[in-house]
This record gives sequence, C-alpha cells and structure tokens, in this order.
Amino acid sequence: GGLDFLKDDENINSQPFMRWRERFLNCMEGINRASSATGEVKGSYLNVTAGTMEEVYKRAEYAKSVGSVIIMIDLVMGYTAIQSIALWSRDNDMVLHLHRAGNSTYARQKNHGINFRVICKWMRMS
Repeated sequence: GGLDFLKDDENINSQPFMRWRERFLNCMEGINRASSATGEVKGSYLNVTAGTMEEVYKRAEYAKSVGSVIIMIDLVMGYTAIQSIALWSRDNDMVLHLHRAGNSTYARQKNHGINFRVICKWMRMS
C-alpha cells in the first residue's frame, strides 16, 4: 500500500511566479497521473489561505472542483476565519489541514504566549 501526500509551503499563496489557480490545477493533474500509474492514494494539501474569506472560499471551491479532497489554511488567518472554513469543509466533505504558521511568535516565548497544546484544543473545537 501507499499513501503519498504533498503540502504547499505555508508561504505559498499566489505569488506572481506561481499563481494559486495554476498551481492547484498542475498539482491535481500530477496527483491523478501518479494515482493512475500506481493504483495508490495520492493527494496534496492545497493552501487556500488568502486576505479575505471571499477569496478563501473561492480557492477552496476551485480546489474541490479540480478533485482535491483536502485543503490547507494557515493559523495566522485568525480564529473566526478558521472556524468559517472549518464549517465550509464539513459541509463540502473536505479534509481541512491547519498549518501552524506563525506559531512560534506566541507559543515559544518564555515570558508570554500560549502553549501550542491549548491552541490545538481550540482548533479542534472549531
């Protein structure tokens, strides 16, 4: 058996040299080819993080339309945005991966911050 998944780097959103729409399409084409050739499950965590929820939903809808079953967001989106896309993911039968981008700015400080285990519990509650 085998289960191979790729993950967008958390810094990859939609830069001039690599726009999100083309990246999603190219990733899914490669995944489909690899799955067909091996008979194994393949996938990619497509990063739908964006500056507005409207854009996040647009990217998530596109990821679903090209055959993805999993999307990724960055923790720095904020809790309301995370909860919103978590609800969308449930309603659309999509797996949601939360990347802890930016975590060390508040979880690794000795004088202030929040333990990452607490943050993980909050995220599971959303």
